[in-house]
Amino acid sequence: MRSMGSTTSLKTILRAFEVIRILDEEGEAQPSDIAAKLGTSRATAHQYLVSLAKVGYVSQNDGRYDISYRFLETGNQKKYRSWLFHAAIPALMALHEETGELSHLGVEEDGEWVLLHRETDQRETGLSLYSGSRLPLHTHAAGKVILAELPKERRDEILDEHELFASTDQTITDADELRHRLRQVSQNGHAVDWNEETSGIGFVACPITIDGQVGSISVVESATRLRREEYREYLVDELKAAADDIRDQYRRMAEHGPPQPDSSSSRS
Repeated sequence: MRSMGSTTSLKTILRAFEVIRILDEEGEAQPSDIAAKLGTSRATAHQYLVSLAKVGYVSQNDGRYDISYRFLETGNQKKYRSWLFHAAIPALMALHEETGELSHLGVEEDGEWVLLHRETDQRETGLSLYSGSRLPLHTHAAGKVILAELPKERRDEILDEHELFASTDQTITDADELRHRLRQVSQNGHAVDWNEETSGIGFVACPITIDGQVGSISVVESATRLRREEYREYLVDELKAAADDIRDQYRRMAEHGPPQPDSSSSRS
């Protein structure tokens, strides 16, 4: 049976993460702002903020608090420990240089698509994503290829637990229709869609499965250009070649041991 002390400690931890979530969504805030969001006293909110500042995950300036760059450090350490990330870098760079398109490496975590890395020339695409950005798996091709590649039990678990909400009026929100689309994706070995995550924007993606880890490599382009069949086929061919290169690079890496973290890199 859980003790009263452990229950209180768990609630304190959950409340601390709620404070972090509020700061992430709202930006800089004063204790009174946090208190209003939490429905608690200013003194209690201030205590949480001071405690989080002591461990380095919140910064304070002139009585206002914000999340600190410690999260960036922690996230980069996680990213640079990933074998998939290191195996994908050469292919992702080559893909971007060949196509000129914004290129993404993504993975599944907690039923969501997480952008692990991107290669870009910083041109405007209408889709503001950065390393660590999360999107639903069902709203874009980079997520669909992961869903199609996952074991059936895991795929069903995600579809049962996550609402298929609409990002646009083109998003697939019917589970049966989505499963039908995923069967097509599995047969084709790639996915293409547009206007489902963001109006005017489309994705072309291929899955990458290495040692049981399922990810995706994708490019982002305007819906107008993706309507051209010849251009879609060109992108699919480039993506499939890149996915093969990533698998080959991973096998070579496995022969020489794991990559060493290098959080000093300036990559996105």
